[in-house]
Amino acid sequence: MSEKIVVPVLGESITEATVAKWLKKTGDAVEADEPIVELETDKVNLEVPSPITGVLTEINSQDGSTVEVGALLGSVSENGSAKVTPTEKKEKPKKVEETTPPENNVIKLDTNKKEPEIFEDKKTEIQKPKPLVLTEEVATNPEPVRENRNDTLSPAVRKIVTENNIDIGSVQGSGKNGQVLKGDLIGLMGANPKPSERKIQYGQEERIKMTRLRQTIAKRLKQAQENAALLTTFNEVDMTNIMEMRKENQQDFQSRYGIKLGFMSFFVKACVVALKHFPAVNAEIDGDEIIYKNYYNISFAVGTDKGLVVPVLRNADELSFADIEKNIKDISEKARDGKLTIEDLQGGTFTISNGGVYGSMLSTPILNLPQSGVLGMHNIVERPVVVEGEIKIRPIMYLALSYDHRIIDGKESVSFLKMIKENLEDPRRLFLDI
Repeated sequence: MSEKIVVPVLGESITEATVAKWLKKTGDAVEADEPIVELETDKVNLEVPSPITGVLTEINSQDGSTVEVGALLGSVSENGSAKVTPTEKKEKPKKVEETTPPENNVIKLDTNKKEPEIFEDKKTEIQKPKPLVLTEEVATNPEPVRENRNDTLSPAVRKIVTENNIDIGSVQGSGKNGQVLKGDLIGLMGANPKPSERKIQYGQEERIKMTRLRQTIAKRLKQAQENAALLTTFNEVDMTNIMEMRKENQQDFQSRYGIKLGFMSFFVKACVVALKHFPAVNAEIDGDEIIYKNYYNISFAVGTDKGLVVPVLRNADELSFADIEKNIKDISEKARDGKLTIEDLQGGTFTISNGGVYGSMLSTPILNLPQSGVLGMHNIVERPVVVEGEIKIRPIMYLALSYDHRIIDGKESVSFLKMIKENLEDPRRLFLDI
C-alpha cells in the first residue's frame, strides 16, 4: 500500500510554497505523523508529516522547487524496504608477540624506572602496561623552556601591546634574538590586511536566491512606502519609575507568576490605553472606507535567522501584566524555532517594534499594512535632563510613532504618543486605568 504526500492547505490567500528541504531521503524508514519535508511560504515555514508508517519510496518535488496546494511531493509505501547501512566489520586485534632486542642494540634504562614485567607465557595476549623507558641521552637533554616574549619587551613596546591587545606571538621581531621593537609594531600599521574569510571562501561575489519570507518582507515594505502617507513623530520617556518598579517587585512577581516582569508588558498596556482614546490609530483604510477596530491585537516584531516576523498578541486589553509577559515569551520562542502558524501572524491592529534590543538609538519604523500605526522602542541611555530646575542623570528612551497621515492627523499622532509617554513615566496609571 502506498500513500501520496501532497502540499496541504497553507492558509488564507496562500496558494503556493517552496520546498525548503527534505528531512528524509528515498529509502528512509518513517513513522506516521513524523515530519518528512519542510515547506516555506511567504509567511511561515511548516513541516509536512508522513501519512503512514513505512518507507519513503519516491520524491517528486526537489529542494527549491515551487509547488501549489495539492501538488504531489512524494510517496510513502508500507511494503517498501528501508535502506540498511552495512555495519563495518571489526578486525580482531592481532596478537602481539614479544621479541628480544639484539645484544648489540642495548637500551639504556633510566635508573629511576623499573624494568618492564613480562609474562613468561609468550602466547598470552594480555600484558601489564610497560613503563616509559628513556635513554640516558634523552633524559639528560630535556627540551629547552621557551622564554616568554613579553619579558623581553621594552616598557614602551609593552605599553603599546597592552593598550592595543596585540598578539605578540604573531609579530616578527627585528631586534637582537628576534626581540620585538617599537618600529615592528608601527610597521604593522602599514601592512595590508588579509582578505576576509568570507571572500576567501565564497569569492568576490555570491548570488543566493531570496527566501519567500524575505521576498514578502521586501514587497510589503515597498507597498507601505508607496500606498501610505508615512510620517513619523518622536518623543522621549524617562524610564526611572518603571525601572524602579521592576526592581522592587521583580522577585515577588516572578515567584507568584513564574515569569520575569519585563518592559514589554508596560508598553503594551500603555499602547492599549492610548488606542482606546485615539481609535483612528487602531483603524485601517479599505477603499474609501475607514474600519475602526474595537479590539486590540498588538503585533510585535521578532527578528529570526530567516528574517523579521510579526506575530500577534490577541485581545491585549483583556490580559494582565503576567499574561502579556507569558504570551510574548511563548510566541517569541515559536518564532525563533520556526513554529509559527498562519493564525499567529494574522489579525493585528497595531505594532510595537523594539529596535533597542539591538542597540538602536532612534529609527523611523515602517507600517505593517494594513495597520495605520507602529511604535518604535529604542535603547535606554543615561542622559542629563532638567527635573524641576535641576540637571539630573536619568535613563531615557526615545520613542517613534510612524503613522498613515491619510487617516491620522498630526494632532492625534502627537497626542497619542504623549499619552504613552505619560503612562510610562507614571506606571501607576496603568494599574489604576486613568
